[in-house]
Amino acid sequence: MHFDKSPKEKPCCTLPTVKKLLEEKRKRETSSVPPSCATASTSPVPPNSVTLSTSEPFTCTGASNNYSDMALSFEQWPSAAEPTLSYYSSHPGPSYTTGYSLPMISEYGTQQQLPGFRDTMAQPYECPMTVSDPSMNSSWSLLGPSEITQLSFGSSMDVAKLEEARMLLSGMDYNSAIEQDEDGDTILHIYTAKGLRECAFAAAERLRDIGSLDAKEHNGKTALLVAVTANQPDIVQDLLSLGADVNACDVNGQTALHLAAHYGFPGALQPILSYRAAVNLEARNFEGMTPLHCAAISHSVTMKALSASGLANGSLQAKAAEKLTCVQMLLREGASPLSQEIKSNKTVLHLAVKEGNINLVRYLLTIPLPNIKDFVNMKAHGHTALHMAAGLHGNPHQEEILRLLLSKGADPSIRNMENDQPAHLLQSGPQGEQLKLMLKKRSASSRRRNMSLQDQE
Repeated sequence: MHFDKSPKEKPCCTLPTVKKLLEEKRKRETSSVPPSCATASTSPVPPNSVTLSTSEPFTCTGASNNYSDMALSFEQWPSAAEPTLSYYSSHPGPSYTTGYSLPMISEYGTQQQLPGFRDTMAQPYECPMTVSDPSMNSSWSLLGPSEITQLSFGSSMDVAKLEEARMLLSGMDYNSAIEQDEDGDTILHIYTAKGLRECAFAAAERLRDIGSLDAKEHNGKTALLVAVTANQPDIVQDLLSLGADVNACDVNGQTALHLAAHYGFPGALQPILSYRAAVNLEARNFEGMTPLHCAAISHSVTMKALSASGLANGSLQAKAAEKLTCVQMLLREGASPLSQEIKSNKTVLHLAVKEGNINLVRYLLTIPLPNIKDFVNMKAHGHTALHMAAGLHGNPHQEEILRLLLSKGADPSIRNMENDQPAHLLQSGPQGEQLKLMLKKRSASSRRRNMSLQDQE
């Protein structure tokens, strides 16, 4: 929708577009020069055309449907930093053909000071996470209630600033306050993307009163989805408390849970999960994945980048810890590890094993399940996790992953649709022969145990 303004209504000074704000933020983040002061704004009225977002490259694909590469050599991870993809890329839409290439950092989150406010807005929420040991060899366990409490977003709203924001909103032109521009952005989208909590709350109240709290911009994002992508836990909580739809999805089928899991924002994830009765933990995006699948894939991407950096990158260690925490939180609240993504039937264990993500494999195998053997031996288009581990040629964790799976009841005798057992997919050479012997011994031991049980019956 367009704002049809006459020359008299056009403000002499307008807010910079969200796109410009985000571009400036990216420049500050990538520059070694200390960041300059944020662009000052002199009017709370949104510009005539504000672009909140264009097509977001959310390529959380799960896996290729073709498993013909199972026995191919494992490619060493390239020595490159974890990718940060521009939210305003030139691509016409999301790509789902390049494997697990995920944007690791949300481009939202620029903080601005609202004109007329006495103090600067609160600093962005920082979730207190424990950075893992550089060796990354410690095992992970489920978060306890005390750890979950630490993820809470306890900052209180400034009542005085909220009243000022309400006054500013009431003094605005009515259409500017409630309508959407040609990109579908409401003033609530704008304030949310900039992290202006009190302004966002005041705008949300007005939009709620006219039934437009879940208005979507041109990529289908509601203000709640923008708040999650901007990693604004307090605004997420505010919008939910005002009645925002917790299960709303964008044009790619991503719900707030998908986005929080994808970006690895445990702080934004917590208020969503607090709506346990309403939130759909098994919601599928248009690629057939649940939020748990997205969290697992995203964690694997960060672990690859961390491995390529020599495990010495503190920020990547912290991000890996946050993303694993998202996996833990989803499972703790009832997300099913048995869920299979629709395109390739992979479970979260298949996804972790196929990427050689030893930390996630270790953790997943500690989950207390009624029958862990069934979980370990589930098939994805005929392949068990053991088949996938056998195909990790060159991965330094291949042997450990095989042993972990075997210790939890993985069956080396199971054949895939090509009639191959895991041993048939191992690499050639001394190491492959050693691993093959290990699988054969375990298979023989399993047969003897089964025969013994049959005799007892």
